Amino acid sequence: PYIVTVMARSKLSLPLAIVVVLHVLLAGLVYAEPEMDPYKILGVTKGASQAEIKKFYKRLAKEWHPDKNKDPGAEDMFIKITKSYEILSNEEKRANYDRYGQMDDTQPYGNTHYGHRHDSFYFDESFFNFPFNSKNHRDFADSKYTLHFNQYVNDVVPDSYKRPYLIKITSDWCFSCIHIEPVWKEVVQEMESLGVGVGVVDVGYERRLANHLGAHRTPSILGVINGKVTFFHYAVAKEHLRQFVEDLLPQRLVERVTDKNDLQFLNSWHELNKPHVLLFDQVPAVPLLYKLAAFAYKDYLQFGYVDQGLSETANLQKQFNINTYAPTMLVFKENIDKPADIIQAKGMKKQIIDEFMSNNKFLLAPRLVNQKLFDELCPVKQFHRRRKYCVLLITGDEEIFSFGNQAFLSFASTNTREVVRFAYVYQRLQQPLCDILTQNKDSVQSQPQVVILERRNAAGKAFFKPVTAWNGSEEDKQCLQEELERLQKDPSILIHDAMLPELNNEFASMFIIRWIYASYDYLSEVIDDILHNNWREMMPLLSLIFSALFILFGTVVIQAFSDSSDDKQTKPKAKDGTKAENGSSGSSSTSSRPPKKNFVEVTELTDITYMSNLVKLRPGHMNIVLVLTDASKNILLSKFAKEVYSFTGSLTLHFSFLNLDKHSEWMNTLLEYTQDAMQIDADDDEGANRKMDYTGYVLALNGHKKYLCLFKPVYTGEDLDSKSSEDEGAASGGRSRSRSRDDHPPRKSNRARSISTLQIHHKLDRLGLWMERLMEGTLPRYYIPAWPGLDKITPNK
Repeated sequence: PYIVTVMARSKLSLPLAIVVVLHVLLAGLVYAEPEMDPYKILGVTKGASQAEIKKFYKRLAKEWHPDKNKDPGAEDMFIKITKSYEILSNEEKRANYDRYGQMDDTQPYGNTHYGHRHDSFYFDESFFNFPFNSKNHRDFADSKYTLHFNQYVNDVVPDSYKRPYLIKITSDWCFSCIHIEPVWKEVVQEMESLGVGVGVVDVGYERRLANHLGAHRTPSILGVINGKVTFFHYAVAKEHLRQFVEDLLPQRLVERVTDKNDLQFLNSWHELNKPHVLLFDQVPAVPLLYKLAAFAYKDYLQFGYVDQGLSETANLQKQFNINTYAPTMLVFKENIDKPADIIQAKGMKKQIIDEFMSNNKFLLAPRLVNQKLFDELCPVKQFHRRRKYCVLLITGDEEIFSFGNQAFLSFASTNTREVVRFAYVYQRLQQPLCDILTQNKDSVQSQPQVVILERRNAAGKAFFKPVTAWNGSEEDKQCLQEELERLQKDPSILIHDAMLPELNNEFASMFIIRWIYASYDYLSEVIDDILHNNWREMMPLLSLIFSALFILFGTVVIQAFSDSSDDKQTKPKAKDGTKAENGSSGSSSTSSRPPKKNFVEVTELTDITYMSNLVKLRPGHMNIVLVLTDASKNILLSKFAKEVYSFTGSLTLHFSFLNLDKHSEWMNTLLEYTQDAMQIDADDDEGANRKMDYTGYVLALNGHKKYLCLFKPVYTGEDLDSKSSEDEGAASGGRSRSRSRDDHPPRKSNRARSISTLQIHHKLDRLGLWMERLMEGTLPRYYIPAWPGLDKITPNK
């Protein structure tokens, strides 16, 4: 009633009335919302210890994790649990909450609600300041780290081989992203000062990059190192993120050094061809800053850590006079008794470490072991004032060269010229390079020699001059010193030029060890992903593994069942086959593989064995089928066994017989495709009306490629010494058949002619020769469109 009265009295008070109404409604909404109590959420009392808080947090976080709990409110509950743990696990935040009820670092003390009062009106910022649907409302700090697809591929991935990256996946419509912002900003500020790369991907504008990274939900946090992506699965807390970055780094970056292994560590400079760095500090764990520096310079330096709090390191501290009040870093080169450089500072910053490492990347006289090191030690000339000269000792790794090599190192240690670099190379390991520089055409190992060279372009062109044979004497040192002084005045003394070959990688054999370490790290990450049920990200890998296993074991199982089914189908029919003992040799053929048995196993081709013995015969296998009748069965099988016995050693040949009394229609249908081979005389009226006799025919059937080779007897009269032959082609078979008919007119009865002129067992006399040609692959092949069935044949009228 009061508001209506005011509106009625004056139109000017209408806006004020609306504001008052809005204020009342919004204040009611704000104050009606229950305040989040971290103690109630975690289920602990206000006097709970940190161990109890951590225990209850782990149990609740596991129960309400969105990946495991499909309840619609699981995500909000999980955020509340995480926020409550952040407050209660930090003593300062816990004290602020107990005293003021404060839940946010940015909120002034004494105000228990999120928001500020402006002109006596209370505004809830979570209602009026949604950070979505506008690029202008995006956090300014995040815009500094925004990544695009091309930037990630071209810059971040190559740089991830020198430092890890921490990347946040967010979007304008992400409610949960608001809750992790304070922790994210704090972690970014710390990690960036340590040298960790930071990136932010907005899914709304970079969907392609988000898919490339495998990020399918917001918010997500992931790490990138060595081009490999690893997702963060734990509660978003500063300690967890710091540990996540540390876990990204390889495990064997820094070696712990004590009085027991210090000499072994420092003496490995010659084998690894690297300077060695030792950090002395009071903390038991290796500092993350030092680990990051070790990762960035892993190709140049070997790193060790000395815990000053251990009694086992007392001798080392005393030997190098280490100050226990500040971290100390020493670098050792060829001389392991005296450090080549040293820094000591209470606040060891990244910039100081980077400068220290960059100035000590190489030994005084390193060995050229690969092209990358050669390019950095002896860079290509770019400008006249930036000339770089390499003094190269060509020597050997045998003991007799050790004095000269040590003398060269001693000479290199006195060098003060910035434009001159010293190195040595083993002639046995880098023969092509040494042959060019020593102008040795015989590739025979020569005496040690010093060469000065200057590289002119990246293609390999270089100017050089052999200075002197080197044995480490004072005269050799004097001669080299004079040449360097002349070079400083007149660079034209390098009178020879050549195209240098690419250096061999002497550390290539260490690839296997590195691969094993990388495989171990990768398997650890896979197991970690599986334990966290991150199935969406693991699906491509799991799919690949299961596909490979399915193909591998599926092939084995199918092969095993195929073999067992063939055996089962063959054994029941063995009683229908003939096992012919090997008698006196009646075959003139031989085989490359000796027979494994003293008998031939011949299986009858029926509608049961038809599929396995022919239609589904494995590729490369053939079935040799003898055609017979009940009357000729015993005689022909015995002869057939003798003729093919020497070929039973072949694993690709199978032997069967076909009974014409049962399957004559199948034979007629099959040989319709080989009319040229049959050479049927169409003018013979009697032959056109009679039924063909296929007794003694042999078929070589290739079930997979669908072709056959044919052997058939050719009648030659009363001469029993040449009563059969083989059909090797249509033309030759036709001529032989024609001559037979001209010399011997047709008889009245085909059966009477067979009995009187040709004994049945002589029909297979030439089968051995035919088998030889079959194995050689020189017989004609007759292809068919499909194998006819034994049980369903339509007679050809």
